[in-house]
Amino acid sequence: MSGLKSLLYETHTHTTLCRHAVGDPQDYAAVALQRGFQGLLVTCHNPMPARYSPSIRMSVAEFDEYLRLVFRARQVWRGRIDVRLGIEADYLPGYECWLEHQLQLADFQYVLGSVHPHVPEFRQRYGGAGAVETQRAYFRLLAQAAETGLFDCLSHPDVIKNERPDEWLPERIMDDVCQALDRIAATGVALELNTSGKHKEIAEMNPFPQMLVEARQRKIPVVVGADAHDPERVGDGFLQALDLLEQCGYDCVSYFVNRVRTDVPIAVARKRVQSRPATPAGIAQWSADPPWPAVA
Repeated sequence: MSGLKSLLYETHTHTTLCRHAVGDPQDYAAVALQRGFQGLLVTCHNPMPARYSPSIRMSVAEFDEYLRLVFRARQVWRGRIDVRLGIEADYLPGYECWLEHQLQLADFQYVLGSVHPHVPEFRQRYGGAGAVETQRAYFRLLAQAAETGLFDCLSHPDVIKNERPDEWLPERIMDDVCQALDRIAATGVALELNTSGKHKEIAEMNPFPQMLVEARQRKIPVVVGADAHDPERVGDGFLQALDLLEQCGYDCVSYFVNRVRTDVPIAVARKRVQSRPATPAGIAQWSADPPWPAVA
């Protein structure tokens, strides 16, 4: 196996600009290389209008700084790991024009669409109808996000379960989940298997296994991402995620570069991680001593 189908990317990482993460993209690249990845997609939370959950995302004024951070990491690590510019973009009806304009401002290689039920804007609009109706609204929004054509993949696609975990009974809303998956499948948009879910109150990856089974039946591709807000979480749970995908009927895992999907056989992805390169003496040494001068 050669070419793109033998590469492996960590697809979901953040920066300090989102105000709830630590580390520079260069730090994430160093760990990704140690852990057997050939590529890193940086996907920090996108700027939104001034009063839209400003405490958990970069501001419009910081957008250029984000581009510089990713560009510098790409130059410093060139020849060792392929660092690419991505974005995690919030979806809420009414902001489509904002997002469409924003995505034209840079050469994004990967665009994650996210419905974040914990932000005040979602709660104010959908959170007052009771747990089940809020969950149903969430899955309708996921489908709507796919249908906009703005996104390559939908992140952590059942994260609503952690809003009211004591009222999460997926069997009550499987019809809604399946209807959303039917609509998503028709668009060709991928779903993310987000490994950070195993650290949340409902300790399982997002989405839950039955949703993955239903997605596989509809031939919806899946991208694995750690949603790393700390460099040490790069690649976290990747092998477990591959095992889960196989159990749910998948034989490939996907990633996006140039906003084009590549499918990697799970057997190849597993070997890549298991045969990771030797750990260097220290991340600082690698970051401070690139093989050739960085480009500012």
